[in-house]
Amino acid sequence: MAENKNSGKMWSGRFRDPLDEAFEQWQRSLPFDWRLLGEECAASKAHAAMLAEAGILSTEELAQLRAALDAIATGHESAAVRENASAEDIHHFVELKLTEKLGPLGLKLHTGRSRNEQIATDLRLYVRRQIDAVAGGLLGWAAALVAKAEAAGDAVMPSYTHLQRAEPVLVAHWLLAYVEMLIRDAARLRDLRARMNFCPLGSGAVAGATLRLDRSIAAHELGFTAPTANSMDATSDRDFVLEYLQALTFIGLHSSRFAEEITLYATAEFGFIQLPEAFSTGSSAMPQKKNPDLTELVRAKVGRINAAAQAVAMQLKGLPLAYNKDLQETQEQTFAVDFVPSMLELLARFTAKLEWNTAQMRQAAQSGYLNAMAAATYLVHKGVPFRSAHEIIGKAVRLALDKGVELNALGLDELRGINENFDADFFSAISLDATLDCHDVPGGTARPRVKAAMKLAKERVAAMGKEAADAGAKGKIAGCNADL
Repeated sequence: MAENKNSGKMWSGRFRDPLDEAFEQWQRSLPFDWRLLGEECAASKAHAAMLAEAGILSTEELAQLRAALDAIATGHESAAVRENASAEDIHHFVELKLTEKLGPLGLKLHTGRSRNEQIATDLRLYVRRQIDAVAGGLLGWAAALVAKAEAAGDAVMPSYTHLQRAEPVLVAHWLLAYVEMLIRDAARLRDLRARMNFCPLGSGAVAGATLRLDRSIAAHELGFTAPTANSMDATSDRDFVLEYLQALTFIGLHSSRFAEEITLYATAEFGFIQLPEAFSTGSSAMPQKKNPDLTELVRAKVGRINAAAQAVAMQLKGLPLAYNKDLQETQEQTFAVDFVPSMLELLARFTAKLEWNTAQMRQAAQSGYLNAMAAATYLVHKGVPFRSAHEIIGKAVRLALDKGVELNALGLDELRGINENFDADFFSAISLDATLDCHDVPGGTARPRVKAAMKLAKERVAAMGKEAADAGAKGKIAGCNADL
């Protein structure tokens, strides 16, 4: 019989010709799926438990396998895993290490399973772990924003529409807008986590395991809600990867919007914010520069995140059931966004260090006729229809522009020359405090409303923390979170 030149491969028996060397290296996934070592060992331990319950492994064999898998999960530096020249992928790597430790018993573990279900399980475990890390990052940043909003007190700034000054708002109101975004982001992750938290182990290659395995054993051990319902779907489903990347795209978008505003407000033209030096760098040519490197990099990250989501969408498009090697490509996109938790952690620390130029912001909030809406509302309270009030105040603004003054610098006689409904109480109605407080509706920037919103935001962020802690406790798997 001719020598099998593919000996040692997990699929070698059927082949005579060796793999093309360039193709063999090109198609290997170990250079990136080494990250799944902890997940692979945890899933393998769960599979071993199912085999033992089915009578394929003895109690002693189960104990040997589980101990060896624990040792493999914690006993290899990342470089040693990814640079292994023999293994095709992380599954092959673990099998090789098992056989080194246990001999033929290491080969017994693959009874009743396929790499198709292994990678589907490993990737779910990895994404679930990353979701928990991202949720923790969102929590930290949201808490920093709430703390900064509380510290801002009654500080005022202009709000903008079309990047033109619109109406005065509390700085706290602006900051709490980002808290709302992060709470939505956390809710998306929470929904995704619940939707994806089902265990593919026992699905086999496509049609289900060929042994009568109790799939609930693995699901319970790995912290899943239950086994997946359909073997074909379980082995080929990567919806959870795409949904994860799309959820991160929202986080990237919100981070980018914040970064853009901070970058603008830190310019001399705005002068609202002092950038913390610990998160800024200078110019190699211009000695005076302090550049917003953190916010500029954060602003750019959403491009990488969304590109990963778009790549996975195209990789999944038109794939027939069930597993196809195309799905290997989705792994690299999943790993490509592993910077998000650290980015959020940096944003939290950066936010805590921001300093407001409150005098500059207050001055900006009192110039440029930002009280015009309050002025129109004053006339509405006098019985003037809003559409007419809008036109009247527009004429008053035009007069003030011609004179080079603000609305409150116009004389009462000048105002009555435009409309008889103006009275002496007009000037108190368009003061800065009155302009803020006339927005006295839920979600508005009136000072009492923002104070109430602050209290609610603190409660909601605390709830985020409890949800994150509960999810993390349920999903913490022995051998799954090895520091690689």
